[in-house]
Amino acid sequence: MAKVKETAQVISQERLAEGVYSMWIHSPAIASQAVPGQFISLYCQDGSRLLPRPISLCEIDQEGGRLRIVYRIAGKGTEEFSAYAAGSPVEILGPLGNGFPLEEAEGKRVFLIGGGIGIPPMLETAKALKGEKTMVLGYRDSQMFLKEEFEAVGQVFAATEDGSFGTKGNVLDAIREQGLKGDVIFACGPTPMLRALKAWAAEENMECWLSLEERMACGIGACLACVCQSKDVDSHSHVHNKRICKEGPVFRAEEVEL
Repeated sequence: MAKVKETAQVISQERLAEGVYSMWIHSPAIASQAVPGQFISLYCQDGSRLLPRPISLCEIDQEGGRLRIVYRIAGKGTEEFSAYAAGSPVEILGPLGNGFPLEEAEGKRVFLIGGGIGIPPMLETAKALKGEKTMVLGYRDSQMFLKEEFEAVGQVFAATEDGSFGTKGNVLDAIREQGLKGDVIFACGPTPMLRALKAWAAEENMECWLSLEERMACGIGACLACVCQSKDVDSHSHVHNKRICKEGPVFRAEEVEL
């Protein structure tokens, strides 16, 4: 899979919730190769911000040559992106990282679990996954971005931290409250959520794949800024580390320490 660095063009952008934006980008070269779970790096136009911002792919339209990202404003870089409009140029690099093992999960009952800004990459994963799937989404409050789009794909259960919709609490609270059962977990979200899912999967003897979120620099595995602790010795750094941008962001739960 060849990485492409190019100046692409914004097709459209809209605000989905407080501080959360959806952007469609025209990039046939990257869209033709990308798979669910991968990400792209976006470069700022402001020269004072040298490092790109890694953002997961929410949707991949290979026929139309389009990519969709859904992101939350977290600093000056993403704030800059939120001001882009249709026709704006955007320098991107991708596709980066690996994806969820969709073929391995076929024929199994799969939980697709997203928390916060870890929800967007689960949408393309849900659309591409064949077979029985249950989506469990965790939000802060009733601003449940993308929920209706997930509902078009399959059954959705939601948890909100403030109890304004669905189960009050987190995604595990929703699973337990609803008595949901599955064989495999695909998840993306904040580390505490992933840590809890890893422990629960071990208790239930479930296969579990986690997409880790981490601040990255190069996005191609050279700088070692985004390493996580791993069970095995990394062939690149020769220590118990894995590069999230290169070997990940998707790992089997037993591979990584959270």
